[in-house]
Amino acid sequence: MAHAIINGARLWYEARGSAQPGQSPIFLHHGYTASRVNWLPVAERLADRHQVILMECRGTGESEHTMSGYTLEQYAADVIGVADHLGLVRFTYAGHSMGGGVGYVLALEYPQRLDRLILMASVPADGFPNSDPRMHELRAGLRRNRDRETLLAQYRATCVRPDVEDDAWFNSRIDHIFGVSDGHFDGGALAMRDLSVGGRLASITLPTLVIAGSADTLLPANLDDFRRLPNAALQVFSRAGHDVAIHEPDGVAAVIDTFVTRGPARA
Repeated sequence: MAHAIINGARLWYEARGSAQPGQSPIFLHHGYTASRVNWLPVAERLADRHQVILMECRGTGESEHTMSGYTLEQYAADVIGVADHLGLVRFTYAGHSMGGGVGYVLALEYPQRLDRLILMASVPADGFPNSDPRMHELRAGLRRNRDRETLLAQYRATCVRPDVEDDAWFNSRIDHIFGVSDGHFDGGALAMRDLSVGGRLASITLPTLVIAGSADTLLPANLDDFRRLPNAALQVFSRAGHDVAIHEPDGVAAVIDTFVTRGPARA
């Protein structure tokens, strides 16, 4: 585990495993109000065959709570900064949820740096333009008041996999929500809402893997984006919700390993 000053922010990262000949490292980027924890089960399974880079974006986990920079563009620039710090010319990028939005920015603005793109339960390429701002204010109020019981009740009510999502897991997620910076909590939500790159997906010719959960409310949007990506493969897990890597770590690690070593199948 280490920290580096990247674009003026002290960011946490960790490199595990070692790259095999002919394979680039795999960056694993978490989602909104989350951290490395959401990728850890997959990272542990991949590290014996690949070099895996975990990082936490500014405002979350062990990274600095900066005064500004809470946009998808800045998060993407920070990924490039960590890659530069590690001396990596090219890499595979895997982003979960908001991290998928970061992946879209990377693929469009830094295509020369990516070998492959992995989008797992990604924020839609056209964002959430019709989202109700009152819902964010409600969540912000729960966070501000540290209303753990209400949040815990919400998680319990929407639980997809009670065999792996217990109260300890939900409390951990609530701790992450309480622990992120105000800038990340508000700026990250705005960045996801305002993302609008759907009309540019046809220009992403990188080999791309779309991973989704059949019980995730984002599945329809993920399928729409998959159809617009010209060089993409699709994997939908039948017993997964939004936290796909937590619900199906063996399957996610296996499909990433196959995609990185063999690429997408051709129809």
